[in-house]
Amino acid sequence: MKLKKILSIVFISLLPTILLWIPFFVRLQSVWGIPIPPNGMGTIVANYDGPLYLVVAKTLYNPELVGNYEFGLPSQYYAAHFPLYPLLVRTFAPISGFPYSMLFVTLLSSIIATYFFYVFIQEFVKKENALWVTFIFALFPARWLVVRSVGSVEPLFLASIIASLHYFRKERYLLAGFWGAIAQITKSPAILLFIAYFLYLTLPKLKTLATITASKLATTVDFKKIFSICLIPIALLSVFIFYKIQLNDFLAYFHSGDNIHLFFPPFQIFNYSAPWVGTFWLEEVIFVYLFGILGLLKLIKMKETQIAWFVGIFFFSILFVSHRDLIRYSLPIVPFLFAAFSDTLVKKEFKLVMAILLIPIYLFSLSYISQNVMPISDWAPLL
Repeated sequence: MKLKKILSIVFISLLPTILLWIPFFVRLQSVWGIPIPPNGMGTIVANYDGPLYLVVAKTLYNPELVGNYEFGLPSQYYAAHFPLYPLLVRTFAPISGFPYSMLFVTLLSSIIATYFFYVFIQEFVKKENALWVTFIFALFPARWLVVRSVGSVEPLFLASIIASLHYFRKERYLLAGFWGAIAQITKSPAILLFIAYFLYLTLPKLKTLATITASKLATTVDFKKIFSICLIPIALLSVFIFYKIQLNDFLAYFHSGDNIHLFFPPFQIFNYSAPWVGTFWLEEVIFVYLFGILGLLKLIKMKETQIAWFVGIFFFSILFVSHRDLIRYSLPIVPFLFAAFSDTLVKKEFKLVMAILLIPIYLFSLSYISQNVMPISDWAPLL
């Protein structure tokens, strides 16, 4: 890829975040009537769940050190925050300090996610439209713009998911497994990527089971492909072993409290009394389901089987999530819904829509970042 194109991708990724940061950096009192907190960039750093990842970066889950922080959470709670992102924060912290190292890792991860999205989306749109769709991806949904402008693990997670699926489509299975492993030590839902790959590779073989012997079936299985994608569960195992060493609990993730928001039966998100819901203003959740289902059906119709397996399995899991922030949980399928709706995204009408949406996306992001702040009275331990 030419340097000019790479610089364009970096610009597309960074500019929206910089524009979001400016009101906080210069300590404006308000923007378009929206009050801006007076804490400057401290508001950005204090956004959920950034400070919790800072604790992990500084303590590496050590129970004796976790008690030094004011959040009052048990050490097992932090096991829900997988180690790769805080380890990267810890790596760069000697240069800039932990809070700004966290923002740097988020920005770098966002650039990588934008790059891999550009590479991926070229398979679905004409070359001259690829940058335009990448520009949309940098802004939409607005919840994505928010998480890649604060201390957040999502950009690293999406970057590795997009990269893994891109290489899987290209039948470069070792690279798909490698990036899948990166996703796995970033966030727990990456195991769904392994399930999608495994089913895609094995189900067609099982259909022939009735006509050939089991021994002959074994010879038709490409164990090199299977081993490559097994890097993902191996990575998960390594996380659990790390938890055993640090927390003396191999299954610490499952003992982390109410961090696993999966409930049966599905659609429990509409229970307004649920701890992580707490409201009946939830109609937009139906639109999340709508676009998820439509996108999945379009991917199936386009015969994008590899992508459809992942989107289908991940979307199915979303139906059991009971959390007000459902859009954030759905972000890993968004790049692939862009592929599904790519024919619409390049139309002139959609460009007009995006021109109108720029202001509300910006205002929503400002408002969300201003209010989604952890109360921190003593920053000293986090610096």
